[in-house]
Amino acid sequence: MSGSSPNLYSFPNSDALAQQLRPYLLQCQNAALSRHHSFRVAVSGGSLPAVLAKALLAPGNGSSEDTPQFSKWDIFFADERAVPLDHEDSNYRLLKDELLNKIPEDQGQPRVHPIDPDHVNDEDPQELADLYQEELMKVFAAKDSVKLPVFDLILLGCGPDGHTCSLFPGHELLREKDAWVAAISDSPKPPSKRITLTLPVVDHALHVAFVATGAGKKDIMKQIFDAEEGRSLPSALVNQGAGEKVSWFTDHAAVDGVAFPRRGSL
Repeated sequence: MSGSSPNLYSFPNSDALAQQLRPYLLQCQNAALSRHHSFRVAVSGGSLPAVLAKALLAPGNGSSEDTPQFSKWDIFFADERAVPLDHEDSNYRLLKDELLNKIPEDQGQPRVHPIDPDHVNDEDPQELADLYQEELMKVFAAKDSVKLPVFDLILLGCGPDGHTCSLFPGHELLREKDAWVAAISDSPKPPSKRITLTLPVVDHALHVAFVATGAGKKDIMKQIFDAEEGRSLPSALVNQGAGEKVSWFTDHAAVDGVAFPRRGSL
């Protein structure tokens, strides 16, 4: 359990947010490449892939520090729906449409780790979760036994109910301590069958970034950051578990009325 506080950044609009998200992403990338020559990232769906594309595909200043080195990225999914990879509900398809298909050829392509499409129609998504955990183990535990994977960065959204990944308020998966990847068959948000990284994995990442925008988020943001009763919400649990490793990128509308101190720049 971390005793430190998350970082809350607020910007006038989504364009300004993307401009500030870019240096954060590339600082995480460059630090990772200096450590182990690859950048291991997990991403969620929702509006996040479009924001990532706006941040990463914008023209840079030409310096090596300001250049995405996509060919050295390993991209995993913080959660995924048990649907075919070309299905409209697929987070893989969303990332492909919004970002991957738009990366210029000369920048290279990331290594992307989707779910196993042969098991998306299984009655029970547990096999899908187990196979995805095996995929993580190939990258994070190839040479030795590790208790938890250490992502360089996990990029998350926050639902209007405070959920993140496919970890929902009050759900028993919030108590999972051992699995890296868990299955969920009763998601309150369709589709009901999904897989998700667990809280210990998210908390163990070197950096965690949330992107939350729009006035529709301000009520849940007040609960997460200001209210005692909001402390049990999944997004708030990440704040508590990962502390200062967490950075929230929001627009002013999403944090209107939030008392927690926020910053206007990195």
